[in-house]
Amino acid sequence: MTKTPESIQPLERHRRQRLHREVEDPSHVIGNHSTAVLEVGHCLRKLRAGRGLSIRSLARQSGLNANTLSLIENSKTSPSVSTLQLLASALDVPITAFFEDDAPKNNVSYQKAGQRPRVAFIHGTLEDLGSGLTLRGGQPFLVTLEPKANSGPIPIVHTGQELVFCLEGHLTYTIEERVYPLDPGDSLLFEAYLPHCWQNTGDSTSRSLLIMCPADDSDNPAERHFMPD
Repeated sequence: MTKTPESIQPLERHRRQRLHREVEDPSHVIGNHSTAVLEVGHCLRKLRAGRGLSIRSLARQSGLNANTLSLIENSKTSPSVSTLQLLASALDVPITAFFEDDAPKNNVSYQKAGQRPRVAFIHGTLEDLGSGLTLRGGQPFLVTLEPKANSGPIPIVHTGQELVFCLEGHLTYTIEERVYPLDPGDSLLFEAYLPHCWQNTGDSTSRSLLIMCPADDSDNPAERHFMPD
């Protein structure tokens, strides 16, 4: 049976009420974070102002409540992922736009666990692993290294970028003679043209997520990192 406008209105009202509860009810979001919490409100205000939209105009376009948007912009509440998706669609931006801040762009992004920009959502958090540095498409690896294993005496250089996320054990990366120790939960994202090398500096096996993003399709940086037995 075809829905009449009268039958659609309660459904639409229910959808908006549900989204409103997701954002405003503290039981639906992760509680207050440290100063590492990304200021989504600042990003939202900047994006909205850049398009010349009032809060009420953005509310109409996104289907969200104007009071909800005001709370988000003033960092009084954390938006859910569904709310961010509605805002991203209304503003015609990717959802990652809400991770961007005014920090200068980097060629190395070194982050300690618990100190990353992050956004709370209904089932957990989204953490930005490369604040200030954009990761372009690449190949992921799960790397297991025996104690004291290393990449050898000659620093590695290749095209593109490299992301390392330590899962277990202790890794040390050296980039342009600067040392970056990685404990479980730490991450490192850098431009791979910078001379770099790695070592398992612990007494136990280490495991890490490695994503290599060569700028040249013919480049195979994994061969320079890990020689087969």
